[in-house]
Amino acid sequence: MTPLLEVQNVTKRFGGLVAVSNVSFTINEGEILGLIGPNGAGKTTLFNVVNGVYRSDGGSIKFDGHEIAGISPVKVVHLGLARTHQIVQPLNDMTVLENVTVGACFGREYLGLAAARAVAREVLERVGMGTRTNLLARSLTIAGKKRLEVARALAAKPKLLLLDEVLAGLNPTEVSQMIDLIRSIREGGVAVFMIEHLMQAVMNLSNRIVVLNFGQKLAEGRPEEVARDPQVIEAYLGDPHIAQKLMEKAQ
Repeated sequence: MTPLLEVQNVTKRFGGLVAVSNVSFTINEGEILGLIGPNGAGKTTLFNVVNGVYRSDGGSIKFDGHEIAGISPVKVVHLGLARTHQIVQPLNDMTVLENVTVGACFGREYLGLAAARAVAREVLERVGMGTRTNLLARSLTIAGKKRLEVARALAAKPKLLLLDEVLAGLNPTEVSQMIDLIRSIREGGVAVFMIEHLMQAVMNLSNRIVVLNFGQKLAEGRPEEVARDPQVIEAYLGDPHIAQKLMEKAQ
């Protein structure tokens, strides 16, 4: 199988700081790849390099057969790669429907306004926000704003969706609902690349996990392999008993 995303030896520097160092991994169609690591490990920087916010300082990034290293985020979205942000960024003075319509207008199919609005309504129904179309984005709770970001990204009709800590700040019920939504996205044929600190969730959702530490790839494998990796336990989990607890919860 040809990977949907191929990241090979990617590096990103900020002056003398190497934020991402020689990182390689792949994502296949229909797969959820989790990205974990301590704070400051380079996870969001890697996201920003993949979707074109930052220009890499070395390496190759191929998406759906296209080399995308160095091209703009707008062009990346047109190819079918969309994302959410760690800090939610809704268009506060626009309605929920208008926010998601923007995603459809500037997405992979570059739709006209009428078609984009129709797609936005369909996506909002899909994510459980069909009754909130006329609300201003600023009036939503954190959970609502995170769901709105996912909807806006989905309206772009992506082949790969990058999720940056969409579970952060949610209560247990909201976490469960978001996990169900992420699973439904994958079942709908969209691959997912997600950063997450909620370990039980990422262990349950991911087909594979990549671990970053100080900008370098520390480990990669199935959740049960990563949770038992001594280097991961030392650098990230911190407690050798946590791995066992995580796997018990994941079963």
